[in-house]
Amino acid sequence: MERIILHVDVNNAFLSWTAIWMLKKGYDKDIRERYAVIAGDEKERRGVVLAKSNPCKKKGVVTAEPIYMARKKCPYLEVYAPNFKVYKYYSNLMFEYLSTYTDIIERYSIDECFLDYTHSKNLFGDPVKLAYKIKDDIYNKFGFTVNVGVGNNKLLAKMASDFEKPNKVHTLFSYEINEKMHPLPVENLFMIGKSSSKRLKEMNIKTIGELASIPEEELVKRFKSMGKIMHDYANGIDDSPVYFEREAAKSISSSTVLAYNYKEDAKIKEVIRELSSEIGKKIRDNKMYADTIGVWLKYSYFDKISKQEKLDYSISTDNEIYDNAVRIFEKLWNREDGIRSVCVFISGLSPNRKKQLSIFDNIEEENSENNEKLQDVIDDMRSKYGKDIIRFANSSKEK
Repeated sequence: MERIILHVDVNNAFLSWTAIWMLKKGYDKDIRERYAVIAGDEKERRGVVLAKSNPCKKKGVVTAEPIYMARKKCPYLEVYAPNFKVYKYYSNLMFEYLSTYTDIIERYSIDECFLDYTHSKNLFGDPVKLAYKIKDDIYNKFGFTVNVGVGNNKLLAKMASDFEKPNKVHTLFSYEINEKMHPLPVENLFMIGKSSSKRLKEMNIKTIGELASIPEEELVKRFKSMGKIMHDYANGIDDSPVYFEREAAKSISSSTVLAYNYKEDAKIKEVIRELSSEIGKKIRDNKMYADTIGVWLKYSYFDKISKQEKLDYSISTDNEIYDNAVRIFEKLWNREDGIRSVCVFISGLSPNRKKQLSIFDNIEEENSENNEKLQDVIDDMRSKYGKDIIRFANSSKEK
């Protein structure tokens, strides 16, 4: 059976979600219609444009430029701080709605989802008609617009959703590759960055179709492993599955999609710290211990890698989970590709703690008991004053 994949992408997510939230809270102007941007704090040197309104776009403001440059183009610029709690709220609303059509759904990022519609077609009918329904429903229910791409794999669906924005539905089925994709400039191919695009143009490769005709061996010789990805994507080849998470029996997991492709070691470990705390609370609420821990990562392209290890002792505190998760993460990450999503998971649950065998048994037993007592105090304080009342500083090697 030929696969049917849908890619749903929120148009100008950060600015749209901020605007809707502000209107909901009583603000009388829609910042989507004003000279407005979402940007970091200028005082902390994070004053970079993350999202901009259409009026700003017409003035030449571009994403990722410093605010001081944007102000030169728009002296009356309105700057609003990012609010990832708000973004997560609207992302969850969209995800829950999309989950009514298939349980094989992947949160590719905070504002994008892939749906495997292959087996749902018998229930909900023509995928293109459904794509229009999804587009209209999301706007009518939640107030923001999306693009929906429909194709025979994740690559084609994502390429389709980028054709023309906003609030559009596009198809890119396998039989449409020559007509719709191959004439496009080579830099329009997913995962072709500025550096790769420049090198390809130096090889006189200007369109995706011209790239598709280059032998795979030549591309691998010039671009190493990325060469195979270029060759496959230019020819519309992508066999990656739509990754979806189901909580296995006797396991606990916590995952998150990231606001952008993380490459900074400290930022990724900060995410792992948060996930470890979420898992720690769940396992302690159930008065359990775990002896197996794992991590999976999704890269900015469609690949996913994972690793898990069985321990010879049990863990339950936040620090124990975090220390082991970071140890696995450091073995797993290639330190080159941007990370799109992170998950930490534990299994091998038991109500009894398995002790580590060592010549220092008494010392380690005392340390474990002290760690659990400290964790009890931390949990108690968090339950009374909120989870942010105590936060762990990064160790020196994480900085």
